[in-house]
Amino acid sequence: MTELAQKKCVACEGNVAPFNREEAQVLLKQLHAWTLSGDARWISKDFTFKDFAEALAFVNKVGAIAEAEGHHPDIQLSWGKVAVELTTHAIKGLSENDFILAAKIDQL
Repeated sequence: MTELAQKKCVACEGNVAPFNREEAQVLLKQLHAWTLSGDARWISKDFTFKDFAEALAFVNKVGAIAEAEGHHPDIQLSWGKVAVELTTHAIKGLSENDFILAAKIDQL
């Protein structure tokens, strides 16, 4: 289990600055195969599954983690594929919460 996966997301009310590219890249190294957007405002990862049912089950697991953490990703579900995008909407960029949730998703 990574250090990030052991942490808990903290509510963000928009009173902090988003991570810059360098800060994001440091935390990105603790994740498995997540991609940093060109403007460093979000991270994303695509997951593949054998069929729609497995993809849907994964989405439901991600949803349960997101609810428990109080931090919610953008999720796109299609046949055998799930795309997850994380950003902290309140600050229009990345916060530690995004990397914490990504680490927890990686454990699924």
